[in-house]
Amino acid sequence: MTRRERVIKALEFEETDFVPWQISMTGPARQSFADYVGHGDIEEILGNHLYDVCDVGMDGMSEERPGFFRDEFGVLWDRTVDRDIGNPCEMPLSLPTLEGCTWPDPTDEHRFEQIADSIERGKDRFLVCDVGFSLFERAWTMRGMQNLLVDMLRHEDFVHELMDAICEWNMAYVARVLEHPIDAVLFGDDWGHQRGLIMGPTLWRKFIKPRIARMYGQVRDAGRMVYIHSCGKVDELFDELVEIGLNIFNPFQPDVMDTFALARRYKGRLAFCGGISVQRLLPYGTPEEVRGEVLRILREIGAGGGYIAAPSHAIPKDVPVENIMALWETLRDQA
Repeated sequence: MTRRERVIKALEFEETDFVPWQISMTGPARQSFADYVGHGDIEEILGNHLYDVCDVGMDGMSEERPGFFRDEFGVLWDRTVDRDIGNPCEMPLSLPTLEGCTWPDPTDEHRFEQIADSIERGKDRFLVCDVGFSLFERAWTMRGMQNLLVDMLRHEDFVHELMDAICEWNMAYVARVLEHPIDAVLFGDDWGHQRGLIMGPTLWRKFIKPRIARMYGQVRDAGRMVYIHSCGKVDELFDELVEIGLNIFNPFQPDVMDTFALARRYKGRLAFCGGISVQRLLPYGTPEEVRGEVLRILREIGAGGGYIAAPSHAIPKDVPVENIMALWETLRDQA
């Protein structure tokens, strides 16, 4: 059984020989792991089951001055503190209007030049196209979080126009990607904080749900799977997300939701990827505690399919490398 076949079988809620896994890390954690194992190409040894064949989210980044980068949508990012993503510090939409706003070309050929080679490199794995900042995140980074939330109450027509423009951009890009033999499209869009939805359920349903329903429908109509990433406590949306076509939810944070209960409740309807805490277990547990909890997750959530074992986010730099090793070895030793 190839890694791709194992993932597909798990996503169809069938028992597999062992639970598939995906370990992602931030740059500093990757370097710590590579130094520890003495191997520069950690992808070669991790045994990950998913493979990104294309990624659009923060394309076209250019450094304007040391530590500050501008993306292709005109947002300036401060990476002097957070070097993986950064913090938006200058937004192109200073007023609630799209007048004068220019958009990059979603179908520019440079975006698709490497897809064929990526598909060949990942041919035994589950192939994913990653559409980051896919709606709410793109909107707030262009307008500013506080401004956008106020706009949802005071400038509804503008928010609808902005969300529609982002949705159309994404769908034009995804249409080209779906010409290739990929397995899933991953839409990244954080809607939650530690206690609930940033914008609340009413505004989520008004501004976000109709657009993601269109995007998910495009992918499902092409016979591919819909895979989303949304940090925070957003489990109140699971029934609606399943209704509009979601197959896989990530990062499935145990620090904000009861992952064991949710896995039981949605077995057969919604698969999960994540569930291994990067807030508590990995940074603060011992290697023995990591092994024990990962084994429990594999046994209780992974049994019967519907689960890809993974950290609840890319592993950050404060996780001891011994705990990363404990996680990897426990997943690897299933086989």
